[in-house]
Amino acid sequence: MQALTTIVTCPKCGAKNRVNERAAELRQPVCGRCGTKLSVSAGTTSSSASADSSHPIEATDATFENLLTQADGKPLLVDCWAAWCGPCRMLAPTIEALARESKGRWLIAKLDTDENPQTAARFNISSIPTLLIFKNGKLVDQLVGLQPKPAIEARLGRHAD
Repeated sequence: MQALTTIVTCPKCGAKNRVNERAAELRQPVCGRCGTKLSVSAGTTSSSASADSSHPIEATDATFENLLTQADGKPLLVDCWAAWCGPCRMLAPTIEALARESKGRWLIAKLDTDENPQTAARFNISSIPTLLIFKNGKLVDQLVGLQPKPAIEARLGRHAD
């Protein structure tokens, strides 16, 4: 009998972790890269999430267009990052906090540029972290480099209704 496994994306560093669901019932799974506790219910084998998600949505080349329409008129912040990027890892808790505190005002997504080169090329991502802000499916703003939370919130707020 084969054990059920789920792919869980770490909320802190974005690493994908294979979690054995049966073992997770007995002990707390943790990220193999950074050691953060993982929630099996937060695991994902697809990238769908609701508009009031308390965690960033995982964006991919395959799901990016659907993500743009999923925002449904709300600003969508896409954090373009890579696992090897120190400033990207430093920004991750801020991105998590923005998602958790959004209260439906905006959507937050993360795009691993190494794993999704088509979308990264489409938006000419040459430096990371890069934060892209979309409204009604169109790119309306961009921030490059490590940004403080108030600066990101201010830019998002300009595009919120």
